[in-house]
Amino acid sequence: MEYSSTTLIAITVLLVLVAALFVWFSLTMAASEGAVARVTRASLNNLILEVQTDTEASQFLKMKKIDKIHRVQRLISDRYATAGSCAFFRIACNVLDGVLVASIAALWGAELWVQLLAGFVFAIIVAVVSVLVRPRTAGMAKPVDIMLAHSRVVSIAVKITPFTRIGSDKTGGKASGKRGKNTDLSDDEELDKIQLEQGKAAIDRLVESNDFDPEVSEMLRNVLTLSDTLTREIMVPRTDMICMERDTKLASALKLFSRSGFSRVPVIGEDVDDLIGVAYLKDAVRATAFNPAALDRSVDSIVRQPLLVPESKPVDDLFHEMQRSRQHVAVVVDEYGGIAGMVTIEDTIEQIVGELEDEHDRTQRAEPEKIGENKWRMPARTPIADLEEIFEIDIDEDDVDTVYGLLTKVLGRVPIVGASAVTRGLRLTAVDSAGRRKKVSTIVVEPAHVEGGEEDGKTYEHAGEQVADDERNADKE
Repeated sequence: MEYSSTTLIAITVLLVLVAALFVWFSLTMAASEGAVARVTRASLNNLILEVQTDTEASQFLKMKKIDKIHRVQRLISDRYATAGSCAFFRIACNVLDGVLVASIAALWGAELWVQLLAGFVFAIIVAVVSVLVRPRTAGMAKPVDIMLAHSRVVSIAVKITPFTRIGSDKTGGKASGKRGKNTDLSDDEELDKIQLEQGKAAIDRLVESNDFDPEVSEMLRNVLTLSDTLTREIMVPRTDMICMERDTKLASALKLFSRSGFSRVPVIGEDVDDLIGVAYLKDAVRATAFNPAALDRSVDSIVRQPLLVPESKPVDDLFHEMQRSRQHVAVVVDEYGGIAGMVTIEDTIEQIVGELEDEHDRTQRAEPEKIGENKWRMPARTPIADLEEIFEIDIDEDDVDTVYGLLTKVLGRVPIVGASAVTRGLRLTAVDSAGRRKKVSTIVVEPAHVEGGEEDGKTYEHAGEQVADDERNADKE
Protein backbone atom coordinates (compact mmCIF):
# COMPACT_ATOMS: atom_id res chain seq x y z
CA MET A 1 0.00 0.00 0.00
CA GLU A 2 1.35 3.37 -1.00
CA TYR A 3 0.70 6.53 0.99
CA SER A 4 0.80 10.14 -0.02
CA SER A 5 3.63 12.24 1.29
CA THR A 6 1.39 14.01 3.80
CA THR A 7 -0.03 10.74 5.11
CA LEU A 8 3.44 9.20 5.29
CA ILE A 9 4.78 12.08 7.33
CA ALA A 10 1.75 12.02 9.62
CA ILE A 11 2.11 8.28 10.27
CA THR A 12 5.85 8.70 10.88
CA VAL A 13 5.27 11.49 13.38
CA LEU A 14 2.62 9.39 15.11
CA LEU A 15 4.93 6.39 15.36
CA VAL A 16 7.74 8.57 16.69
CA LEU A 17 5.43 9.98 19.37
CA VAL A 18 4.32 6.45 20.32
CA ALA A 19 7.97 5.34 20.49
CA ALA A 20 8.79 8.31 22.75
CA LEU A 21 5.79 7.43 24.91
CA PHE A 22 7.08 3.86 25.20
CA VAL A 23 10.51 5.17 26.24
CA TRP A 24 8.94 7.31 28.96
CA PHE A 25 6.72 4.45 30.07
CA SER A 26 9.71 2.10 30.21
CA LEU A 27 11.67 4.49 32.41
CA THR A 28 8.63 5.02 34.63
CA MET A 29 8.17 1.28 35.09
CA ALA A 30 11.88 0.86 35.88
CA ALA A 31 11.70 3.56 38.58
CA SER A 32 8.52 2.05 40.03
CA GLU A 33 10.07 -1.42 40.01
CA GLY A 34 12.95 -0.13 42.12
CA ALA A 35 10.65 1.84 44.43
CA VAL A 36 8.04 -0.81 45.20
CA ALA A 37 10.58 -2.96 47.05
CA ARG A 38 11.59 -0.05 49.30
CA VAL A 39 8.25 1.32 50.47
CA THR A 40 7.18 0.16 53.94
CA ARG A 41 3.73 0.15 55.48
CA ALA A 42 5.05 2.19 58.41
CA SER A 43 6.21 5.02 56.12
CA LEU A 44 2.80 5.16 54.43
CA ASN A 45 0.96 5.15 57.76
CA ASN A 46 3.15 8.00 58.99
CA LEU A 47 2.49 9.90 55.77
CA ILE A 48 -1.28 9.54 56.22
CA LEU A 49 -0.93 10.95 59.74
CA GLU A 50 1.07 13.91 58.42
CA VAL A 51 -1.56 14.64 55.77
CA GLN A 52 -4.43 14.44 58.26
CA THR A 53 -2.69 16.83 60.68
CA ASP A 54 -1.70 19.34 57.98
CA THR A 55 -3.59 22.52 58.93
CA GLU A 56 -2.63 24.44 55.78
CA ALA A 57 -4.03 22.00 53.18
CA SER A 58 -7.70 21.99 52.22
CA GLN A 59 -9.92 18.99 52.84
CA PHE A 60 -10.08 18.28 49.09
CA LEU A 61 -6.27 18.10 48.80
CA LYS A 62 -6.07 15.94 51.91
CA MET A 63 -8.55 13.41 50.50
CA LYS A 64 -6.72 13.41 47.17
CA LYS A 65 -3.35 12.68 48.83
CA ILE A 66 -4.82 10.03 51.09
CA ASP A 67 -6.44 8.36 48.08
CA LYS A 68 -3.01 8.12 46.44
CA ILE A 69 -1.51 6.67 49.58
CA HIS A 70 -4.25 4.05 49.80
CA ARG A 71 -3.56 3.15 46.17
CA VAL A 72 0.13 2.64 46.98
CA GLN A 73 -0.82 0.54 50.00
CA ARG A 74 -2.77 -1.78 47.73
CA LEU A 75 0.18 -2.00 45.35
CA ILE A 76 2.68 -3.00 48.07
CA SER A 77 0.29 -5.55 49.54
CA ASP A 78 1.76 -7.88 46.88
CA ARG A 79 5.17 -6.51 46.01
CA TYR A 80 6.09 -9.38 43.73
CA ALA A 81 3.04 -8.96 41.53
CA THR A 82 3.54 -5.19 41.29
CA ALA A 83 7.25 -5.51 40.54
CA GLY A 84 6.49 -8.24 37.99
CA SER A 85 4.00 -6.03 36.17
CA CYS A 86 6.50 -3.15 36.08
CA ALA A 87 9.22 -5.46 34.73
CA PHE A 88 6.87 -6.87 32.08
CA PHE A 89 5.93 -3.44 30.70
CA ARG A 90 9.52 -2.21 30.90
CA ILE A 91 10.72 -5.08 28.73
CA ALA A 92 7.70 -4.93 26.42
CA CYS A 93 8.18 -1.19 25.84
CA ASN A 94 11.86 -1.67 24.96
CA VAL A 95 10.95 -4.38 22.45
CA LEU A 96 8.12 -2.32 20.94
CA ASP A 97 10.44 0.68 20.54
CA GLY A 98 12.68 -1.38 18.29
CA VAL A 99 9.67 -2.68 16.36
CA LEU A 100 8.30 0.82 15.85
CA VAL A 101 11.61 2.16 14.51
CA ALA A 102 11.87 -0.82 12.17
CA SER A 103 8.32 -0.12 11.02
CA ILE A 104 9.18 3.51 10.32
CA ALA A 105 12.14 2.40 8.24
CA ALA A 106 9.91 -0.03 6.33
CA LEU A 107 7.33 2.71 5.84
CA TRP A 108 9.90 4.77 3.95
CA GLY A 109 10.85 1.84 1.75
CA ALA A 110 14.13 0.81 3.40
CA GLU A 111 15.53 -2.63 2.74
CA LEU A 112 15.04 -5.44 5.27
CA TRP A 113 18.56 -5.28 6.68
CA VAL A 114 18.21 -1.51 7.15
CA GLN A 115 14.92 -2.04 9.00
CA LEU A 116 16.50 -4.60 11.35
CA LEU A 117 19.58 -2.44 11.90
CA ALA A 118 17.48 0.65 12.66
CA GLY A 119 15.37 -1.24 15.18
CA PHE A 120 18.47 -2.75 16.82
CA VAL A 121 20.35 0.57 17.04
CA PHE A 122 17.36 2.36 18.53
CA ALA A 123 16.95 -0.41 21.14
CA ILE A 124 20.63 0.02 22.06
CA ILE A 125 20.15 3.78 22.36
CA VAL A 126 17.18 3.31 24.69
CA ALA A 127 19.24 0.90 26.80
CA VAL A 128 22.09 3.43 27.05
CA VAL A 129 19.64 6.17 28.04
CA SER A 130 18.19 3.90 30.73
CA VAL A 131 21.68 3.31 32.14
CA LEU A 132 22.52 7.02 32.16
CA VAL A 133 19.22 8.12 33.67
CA ARG A 134 19.27 5.23 36.22
CA PRO A 135 15.54 5.24 36.94
CA ARG A 136 15.86 2.32 39.37
CA THR A 137 18.35 4.28 41.45
CA ALA A 138 15.90 7.16 41.65
CA GLY A 139 13.19 4.73 42.73
CA MET A 140 15.41 3.38 45.50
CA ALA A 141 16.42 6.85 46.69
CA LYS A 142 12.88 8.26 46.92
CA PRO A 143 10.59 5.22 46.87
CA VAL A 144 7.52 6.83 48.45
CA ASP A 145 7.61 9.90 46.17
CA ILE A 146 8.05 7.75 43.05
CA MET A 147 5.20 5.42 43.96
CA LEU A 148 2.87 8.30 44.79
CA ALA A 149 3.69 10.04 41.50
CA HIS A 150 3.08 6.95 39.35
CA SER A 151 0.55 5.07 41.47
CA ARG A 152 -2.28 5.37 38.92
CA VAL A 153 -0.13 4.21 35.97
CA VAL A 154 1.27 1.31 37.99
CA SER A 155 -2.22 0.33 39.14
CA ILE A 156 -3.41 0.14 35.54
CA ALA A 157 -0.35 -1.93 34.62
CA VAL A 158 -1.07 -4.37 37.46
CA LYS A 159 -4.71 -4.76 36.39
CA ILE A 160 -3.69 -5.47 32.79
CA THR A 161 -1.22 -8.19 33.84
CA PRO A 162 -3.03 -10.50 36.28
CA PHE A 163 -0.67 -13.34 35.32
CA THR A 164 2.12 -11.70 37.41
CA ARG A 165 0.29 -12.90 40.54
CA ILE A 166 0.98 -16.51 39.61
CA GLY A 167 3.40 -17.96 42.15
CA SER A 168 2.73 -15.22 44.67
CA ASP A 169 1.31 -16.45 47.97
CA LYS A 170 -1.38 -13.99 49.06
CA THR A 171 -1.83 -15.67 52.41
CA GLY A 172 1.50 -14.35 53.60
CA GLY A 173 3.19 -17.72 53.49
CA LYS A 174 6.11 -18.75 51.39
CA ALA A 175 6.14 -18.14 47.67
CA SER A 176 7.25 -20.65 45.09
CA GLY A 177 10.67 -21.01 43.52
CA LYS A 178 13.55 -19.04 44.93
CA ARG A 179 11.35 -17.16 47.39
CA GLY A 180 10.30 -20.41 48.98
CA LYS A 181 13.45 -20.32 51.06
CA ASN A 182 12.85 -16.85 52.50
CA THR A 183 10.12 -14.90 54.18
CA ASP A 184 7.84 -13.05 51.76
CA LEU A 185 9.13 -9.57 50.98
CA SER A 186 5.75 -8.00 51.65
CA ASP A 187 6.66 -8.27 55.29
CA ASP A 188 8.32 -5.04 56.48
CA GLU A 189 10.72 -6.94 58.73
CA GLU A 190 12.08 -8.91 55.78
CA LEU A 191 12.42 -5.67 53.81
CA ASP A 192 14.45 -4.15 56.63
CA LYS A 193 16.62 -7.26 56.70
CA ILE A 194 17.39 -6.93 53.00
CA GLN A 195 18.24 -3.25 53.38
CA LEU A 196 20.62 -4.08 56.24
CA GLU A 197 22.35 -6.72 54.14
CA GLN A 198 22.76 -4.23 51.31
CA GLY A 199 24.22 -1.70 53.75
CA LYS A 200 26.73 -4.25 55.05
CA ALA A 201 27.76 -5.12 51.50
CA ALA A 202 28.27 -1.42 50.70
CA ILE A 203 30.49 -0.96 53.75
CA ASP A 204 32.51 -4.06 52.82
CA ARG A 205 33.12 -2.60 49.38
CA LEU A 206 34.32 0.68 50.93
CA VAL A 207 36.72 -1.18 53.20
CA GLU A 208 38.08 -3.26 50.35
CA SER A 209 38.78 -0.11 48.32
CA ASN A 210 41.22 1.06 51.05
CA ASP A 211 39.75 4.57 50.78
CA PHE A 212 37.92 4.36 54.10
CA ASP A 213 39.10 4.56 57.70
CA PRO A 214 39.01 0.97 59.07
CA GLU A 215 37.86 2.14 62.51
CA VAL A 216 34.99 4.16 61.04
CA SER A 217 33.99 1.27 58.79
CA GLU A 218 34.00 -1.06 61.80
CA MET A 219 31.68 1.29 63.69
CA LEU A 220 29.36 1.50 60.69
CA ARG A 221 29.31 -2.26 60.45
CA ASN A 222 28.53 -2.48 64.18
CA VAL A 223 25.62 -0.07 63.75
CA LEU A 224 24.13 -2.30 61.07
CA THR A 225 24.52 -5.40 63.24
CA LEU A 226 22.72 -3.89 66.24
CA SER A 227 19.42 -5.33 65.04
CA ASP A 228 20.99 -8.81 64.99
CA THR A 229 22.22 -8.53 68.59
CA LEU A 230 19.78 -9.29 71.42
CA THR A 231 19.70 -7.67 74.83
CA ARG A 232 20.57 -10.95 76.54
CA GLU A 233 23.96 -10.90 74.78
CA ILE A 234 25.10 -7.59 76.29
CA MET A 235 23.36 -7.54 79.69
CA VAL A 236 24.95 -8.08 83.09
CA PRO A 237 23.50 -11.44 84.24
CA ARG A 238 21.57 -11.56 87.49
CA THR A 239 24.38 -13.54 89.12
CA ASP A 240 26.66 -10.48 88.73
CA MET A 241 24.10 -7.88 89.82
CA ILE A 242 24.78 -5.81 92.93
CA CYS A 243 21.45 -5.33 94.74
CA MET A 244 20.23 -3.89 98.04
CA GLU A 245 17.16 -4.72 100.09
CA ARG A 246 14.28 -2.29 100.39
CA ASP A 247 14.77 -1.63 104.12
CA THR A 248 18.47 -0.76 103.72
CA LYS A 249 19.27 2.55 105.39
CA LEU A 250 20.39 5.42 103.16
CA ALA A 251 23.66 5.61 105.11
CA SER A 252 24.44 2.01 104.19
CA ALA A 253 23.23 2.60 100.63
CA LEU A 254 25.69 5.49 100.20
CA LYS A 255 28.54 3.27 101.36
CA LEU A 256 27.47 0.56 98.94
CA PHE A 257 27.32 3.09 96.09
CA SER A 258 30.83 4.27 96.95
CA ARG A 259 32.42 0.84 97.36
CA SER A 260 30.75 -0.81 94.36
CA GLY A 261 31.39 2.09 91.99
CA PHE A 262 27.81 2.00 90.68
CA SER A 263 25.50 5.01 90.69
CA ARG A 264 22.33 2.96 90.05
CA VAL A 265 21.54 -0.16 92.09
CA PRO A 266 18.38 -2.31 91.97
CA VAL A 267 16.32 -2.47 95.15
CA ILE A 268 14.73 -5.86 95.87
CA GLY A 269 12.34 -7.41 98.35
CA GLU A 270 12.57 -11.05 99.33
CA ASP A 271 14.76 -12.01 96.36
CA VAL A 272 16.06 -10.68 93.05
CA ASP A 273 12.79 -11.46 91.26
CA ASP A 274 10.95 -9.29 93.80
CA LEU A 275 12.11 -6.04 92.20
CA ILE A 276 11.03 -2.86 93.97
CA GLY A 277 12.79 -0.33 91.79
CA VAL A 278 16.18 1.27 91.15
CA ALA A 279 18.02 3.48 93.64
CA TYR A 280 20.08 6.35 92.25
CA LEU A 281 23.17 7.76 93.98
CA LYS A 282 22.10 11.24 92.91
CA ASP A 283 18.77 10.85 94.75
CA ALA A 284 20.47 9.48 97.86
CA VAL A 285 22.92 12.39 97.98
CA ARG A 286 20.13 14.91 97.38
CA ALA A 287 18.08 13.41 100.23
CA THR A 288 20.91 13.32 102.79
CA ALA A 289 23.34 16.12 101.90
CA PHE A 290 21.50 18.82 103.87
CA ASN A 291 19.44 16.54 106.09
CA PRO A 292 21.59 14.17 108.17
CA ALA A 293 18.48 12.73 109.79
CA ALA A 294 17.54 11.23 106.43
CA LEU A 295 20.45 8.80 106.71
CA ASP A 296 18.18 6.59 108.84
CA ARG A 297 15.47 6.47 106.19
CA SER A 298 15.08 3.29 104.17
CA VAL A 299 16.23 3.23 100.57
CA ASP A 300 12.75 2.43 99.25
CA SER A 301 11.84 6.06 99.95
CA ILE A 302 13.94 7.18 96.97
CA VAL A 303 13.51 4.31 94.50
CA ARG A 304 12.39 5.01 90.96
CA GLN A 305 10.27 2.84 88.72
CA PRO A 306 12.56 0.61 86.64
CA LEU A 307 12.52 0.33 82.87
CA LEU A 308 11.73 -3.31 82.09
CA VAL A 309 12.81 -4.79 78.76
CA PRO A 310 12.59 -8.36 77.42
CA GLU A 311 15.84 -10.23 76.93
CA SER A 312 14.91 -10.91 73.29
CA LYS A 313 14.75 -7.20 72.41
CA PRO A 314 17.17 -6.17 69.62
CA VAL A 315 19.88 -3.80 70.82
CA ASP A 316 18.97 -1.04 68.35
CA ASP A 317 15.37 -1.00 69.61
CA LEU A 318 16.67 -1.03 73.19
CA PHE A 319 18.93 1.96 72.51
CA HIS A 320 16.11 4.03 70.99
CA GLU A 321 13.72 3.12 73.81
CA MET A 322 16.24 4.19 76.44
CA GLN A 323 16.76 7.43 74.53
CA ARG A 324 13.03 8.16 74.38
CA SER A 325 12.43 7.31 78.04
CA ARG A 326 15.62 9.09 79.18
CA GLN A 327 16.70 6.02 81.12
CA HIS A 328 20.34 4.97 81.35
CA VAL A 329 19.66 1.61 82.96
CA ALA A 330 17.06 -1.08 82.33
CA VAL A 331 16.18 -4.33 84.05
CA VAL A 332 16.00 -7.32 81.72
CA VAL A 333 13.23 -9.87 82.23
CA ASP A 334 13.03 -13.37 80.78
CA GLU A 335 10.08 -15.03 79.11
CA TYR A 336 8.68 -16.12 82.48
CA GLY A 337 8.78 -12.66 84.02
CA GLY A 338 11.83 -13.30 86.18
CA ILE A 339 14.80 -10.96 86.39
CA ALA A 340 17.47 -12.04 83.89
CA GLY A 341 19.93 -9.19 84.37
CA MET A 342 20.60 -5.50 83.87
CA VAL A 343 21.69 -3.42 80.90
CA THR A 344 22.85 0.19 80.60
CA ILE A 345 22.92 2.59 77.70
CA GLU A 346 26.71 2.35 77.82
CA ASP A 347 26.40 -1.36 77.02
CA THR A 348 24.57 -0.50 73.81
CA ILE A 349 27.09 2.20 72.87
CA GLU A 350 29.93 -0.27 73.40
CA GLN A 351 28.42 -2.44 70.68
CA ILE A 352 29.29 0.41 68.27
CA VAL A 353 32.49 2.02 69.54
CA GLY A 354 34.01 -0.82 71.55
CA GLU A 355 34.92 -1.10 75.23
CA LEU A 356 34.58 2.14 77.20
CA GLU A 357 36.93 2.82 80.09
CA ASP A 358 37.38 5.81 82.36
CA GLU A 359 40.28 7.14 84.43
CA HIS A 360 39.39 4.80 87.31
CA ASP A 361 39.62 1.62 85.26
CA ARG A 362 42.71 -0.51 85.68
CA THR A 363 44.14 -3.33 83.63
CA GLN A 364 43.99 -6.72 85.28
CA ARG A 365 47.32 -8.32 86.10
CA ALA A 366 48.25 -11.23 83.92
CA GLU A 367 50.00 -13.34 86.59
CA PRO A 368 49.82 -13.75 90.38
CA GLU A 369 52.29 -11.48 92.20
CA LYS A 370 53.88 -12.09 95.57
CA ILE A 371 53.56 -8.95 97.70
CA GLY A 372 54.65 -10.29 101.10
CA GLU A 373 55.46 -13.41 103.05
CA ASN A 374 52.81 -15.95 102.03
CA LYS A 375 50.74 -13.07 100.63
CA TRP A 376 49.80 -12.98 96.96
CA ARG A 377 47.94 -10.57 94.69
CA MET A 378 46.02 -12.56 92.07
CA PRO A 379 43.85 -11.67 89.09
CA ALA A 380 40.23 -12.58 89.68
CA ARG A 381 40.39 -15.12 86.86
CA THR A 382 43.32 -17.03 88.36
CA PRO A 383 42.47 -20.76 88.19
CA ILE A 384 41.97 -22.56 91.51
CA ALA A 385 44.66 -25.01 90.42
CA ASP A 386 47.23 -22.17 90.57
CA LEU A 387 45.99 -21.23 94.04
CA GLU A 388 46.40 -24.85 95.20
CA GLU A 389 49.91 -24.99 93.78
CA ILE A 390 51.05 -21.71 95.38
CA PHE A 391 49.77 -22.53 98.89
CA GLU A 392 50.22 -26.31 98.59
CA ILE A 393 46.67 -27.10 99.64
CA ASP A 394 43.79 -29.09 98.17
CA ILE A 395 40.59 -27.14 97.39
CA ASP A 396 37.87 -29.54 96.41
CA GLU A 397 35.47 -27.33 94.45
CA ASP A 398 33.68 -28.72 91.42
CA ASP A 399 31.29 -25.87 90.66
CA VAL A 400 33.80 -22.98 90.50
CA ASP A 401 37.04 -22.69 88.54
CA THR A 402 38.58 -19.33 89.52
CA VAL A 403 39.58 -17.42 92.64
CA TYR A 404 36.75 -14.96 91.95
CA GLY A 405 34.26 -17.82 91.73
CA LEU A 406 35.55 -19.24 95.02
CA LEU A 407 35.13 -15.89 96.80
CA THR A 408 31.65 -15.50 95.34
CA LYS A 409 30.61 -18.94 96.54
CA VAL A 410 31.96 -18.44 100.03
CA LEU A 411 30.30 -15.03 100.39
CA GLY A 412 27.04 -16.19 98.86
CA ARG A 413 26.75 -12.95 96.91
CA VAL A 414 28.58 -10.91 94.28
CA PRO A 415 31.78 -9.55 95.88
CA ILE A 416 32.72 -5.90 95.75
CA VAL A 417 35.95 -4.16 96.70
CA GLY A 418 36.64 -4.74 100.42
CA ALA A 419 34.72 -8.01 100.60
CA SER A 420 36.62 -10.75 102.43
CA ALA A 421 36.04 -14.38 103.32
CA VAL A 422 37.97 -17.25 104.83
CA THR A 423 38.00 -20.78 103.45
CA ARG A 424 40.46 -23.67 103.68
CA GLY A 425 42.62 -21.60 106.00
CA LEU A 426 43.03 -18.82 103.43
CA ARG A 427 41.67 -15.31 103.56
CA LEU A 428 40.47 -13.96 100.19
CA THR A 429 40.01 -10.19 99.98
CA ALA A 430 38.77 -8.23 96.94
CA VAL A 431 41.04 -5.19 96.65
CA ASP A 432 40.52 -3.79 93.16
CA SER A 433 37.97 -3.52 90.37
CA ALA A 434 38.30 -2.91 86.66
CA GLY A 435 36.13 -2.12 83.68
CA ARG A 436 33.04 0.02 83.45
CA ARG A 437 31.03 -2.68 85.23
CA LYS A 438 33.33 -2.40 88.26
CA LYS A 439 33.78 -6.15 88.48
CA VAL A 440 36.37 -7.30 91.00
CA SER A 441 39.66 -7.68 89.15
CA THR A 442 42.23 -8.37 91.88
CA ILE A 443 42.06 -10.57 94.97
CA VAL A 444 44.66 -10.77 97.76
CA VAL A 445 45.14 -14.25 99.21
CA GLU A 446 46.96 -14.92 102.48
CA PRO A 447 46.86 -17.44 105.32
CA ALA A 448 44.02 -16.73 107.75
CA HIS A 449 44.68 -16.66 111.48
CA VAL A 450 41.17 -16.01 112.75
CA GLU A 451 38.73 -17.79 114.95
CA GLY A 452 35.63 -18.93 113.24
CA GLY A 453 33.10 -21.66 113.22
CA GLU A 454 33.71 -24.72 111.08
CA GLU A 455 31.10 -25.76 108.56
CA ASP A 456 31.90 -28.37 105.90
CA GLY A 457 35.59 -27.57 106.29
CA LYS A 458 35.00 -23.85 105.63
CA THR A 459 34.97 -20.81 107.83
CA TYR A 460 33.29 -17.59 106.78
CA GLU A 461 34.01 -14.00 107.67
CA HIS A 462 32.75 -10.77 106.11
CA ALA A 463 35.35 -8.07 106.60
CA GLY A 464 34.59 -4.43 106.09
CA GLU A 465 31.15 -3.28 104.99
CA GLN A 466 30.31 -6.06 102.56
CA VAL A 467 26.69 -5.21 102.04
CA ALA A 468 24.06 -2.98 103.52
CA ASP A 469 22.16 -5.76 105.29
CA ASP A 470 25.27 -6.74 107.29
CA GLU A 471 25.41 -3.27 108.80
CA ARG A 472 21.68 -3.26 109.40
CA ASN A 473 21.85 -6.56 111.28
CA ALA A 474 24.77 -5.25 113.32
CA ASP A 475 22.75 -2.15 114.25
CA LYS A 476 19.86 -4.32 115.38
CA GLU A 477 22.11 -6.37 117.63
